[in-house]
Amino acid sequence: MIDIISKRYWFFLISGIAILLSIIFLGRFGLKPGLEFSSGSSMTISFTQKVDPAALKRELANLGYGNSIVQTTGEGDFLIRTVALTDEARKQLEENLSAKFGPLTEKSLQTIEPVIAKQTSRTTVIAVIIAAVGILLYMVWAFRRLPKALSFGTSAIIALLHDVLITAGIFSLLGALLGWEINLMFITGILAIIGYSINNTCVVFDRIRENMGKGISSSFEVVTNYSVVETISRCLNTSITTLITILALLLFVGGAIQNFVVVLLIGVIVGTFDSICIAPSLLVVWEQGEWGRFLHPTRA
Repeated sequence: MIDIISKRYWFFLISGIAILLSIIFLGRFGLKPGLEFSSGSSMTISFTQKVDPAALKRELANLGYGNSIVQTTGEGDFLIRTVALTDEARKQLEENLSAKFGPLTEKSLQTIEPVIAKQTSRTTVIAVIIAAVGILLYMVWAFRRLPKALSFGTSAIIALLHDVLITAGIFSLLGALLGWEINLMFITGILAIIGYSINNTCVVFDRIRENMGKGISSSFEVVTNYSVVETISRCLNTSITTLITILALLLFVGGAIQNFVVVLLIGVIVGTFDSICIAPSLLVVWEQGEWGRFLHPTRA
């Protein structure tokens, strides 16, 4: 039988490096707030002739919108994020761009006021906190008949934080390289990761509970490893089929749900590794009182 759990400290080392890099990325680049989380205007336009994004950004700077963000969509349109525009300022901007690059078509326009952006940010934070607390309570209740039910819930929450932090760190790097901003699609993706990851973790944890009742071994580490091996094919099959769907969305749907799809793609990969290698290993560390060795994985 494959011995996964005995390599737990190497898995912790890999995760630790990934978390450290994510913290560095977040500290260096941060997460650029999108329109929903900061006031401003976002407009999608298309030109009849081909326009270079760099030239469009330079022209915006010449017109007094130097801090504008310009992105291209899958349909070949331009998504321009700038300060809040009045109707008069928007019309003047479009006239100037038409004079420079030729006729254009405005496909969408959205303006968010500061008070709405602040309310959206607060609501988002509350939603994430409620989701985390709800998951902890559910896990403790689901495994309430076991001697250390709290360890199952806490390990699941730690694993979820691991997934969210690494996903946010990678997205921060992508945002710095590609100019991506976080929006409600990003938050939706994070919440979807939480639900997906906890589902896989529950499958593994539930198998551990079943095998503990069967008396497979007196060693919790052996029971945990046996349970992980039994469920690994199920976790991988679920993740692979999900990734195929995500890739299809990424290739064919376009930029409208770009953040959601990219976050979900990263989260599924990280969450699968976590459900198989990290969450069950945390249970073993907790059960066997190995927190002292946790900081020295190479000595395990």
